[in-house]
Amino acid sequence: MDKTEWIRCPVCGSKTRDRLREDTVLKNYPLYCPKCKQETLINVKELYVTVIKEPDAKTQSR
Repeated sequence: MDKTEWIRCPVCGSKTRDRLREDTVLKNYPLYCPKCKQETLINVKELYVTVIKEPDAKTQSR
């Protein structure tokens, strides 16, 4: 049987409503946390979750 894990929120650390299997690959996935009500973009490969940092609109210059 494949190993499965709950995806944890990178902000507050609680479980989200999504699960991962060993063979799951996600790119630019908008992960929503029902506890802290924040959405974070993540990448997942081989049960390893990385957070995608987006540049702030305030820090962008023309």
